[in-house]
Amino acid sequence: MPSLKLTSQIVQKIATVWATFFYSGYLPKGSGTLATFLTIPLVYGLSYVPDLVGIVAILLVITTGIFSCEIYLQNASKESSQDPSELVIDEVAGFLVAMALVPWSVKSLIVGFVLFRLLDIFKPFPISYLDQNVKGGLGVMVDDLAAGFITSLVLQAGLYFQLL
Repeated sequence: MPSLKLTSQIVQKIATVWATFFYSGYLPKGSGTLATFLTIPLVYGLSYVPDLVGIVAILLVITTGIFSCEIYLQNASKESSQDPSELVIDEVAGFLVAMALVPWSVKSLIVGFVLFRLLDIFKPFPISYLDQNVKGGLGVMVDDLAAGFITSLVLQAGLYFQLL
C-alpha cells in the first residue's frame, strides 16, 4: 500500500500536469495563447458530440481545473491570490466555454479565438473584478470562464444576426 506522502506526490504531479496543460504553461512568453491554440482539437472534437456530452466534458475540465490549480498553488507555496502564468488550464476551460454550442467553422473559430484572447489579456469589467477579487483555484479559473462566456455571447449574437 503506498504511503500518504507518495500518494500526495502523485496527486501533486497530476495536478501540475493538468494545471499547466501538459507543461505548455512553462513557455516563457505566450503560454496562454499556446494553451488556447492547443485547445482547438478539443473544440473540434466536441463539435461532433451531442451538446449535453460536450457540456458535461466542459464542466469536467472546469472542475478538475479548479482543483488542480488549488493543489498547484498549495504545493508551490504561492499565495492563493496569485495566478502564476504557468497555470493555463483556465485558458483551456475558458476557450471551451467560448466555443460551446457554436457550430464549427473556421470563421467562428478565428473570431472566437481572437476575441477570447483579447478579453483574457485586457480583462475589461467584470473580468478584471473577478481576476482581482476571487482567490485560489477558483480565482485562477473564473476570469477566463467569464471571458469565455462573454465571447460565447458575442459569437451567438453573430450567428443570430448571420454575421458568422
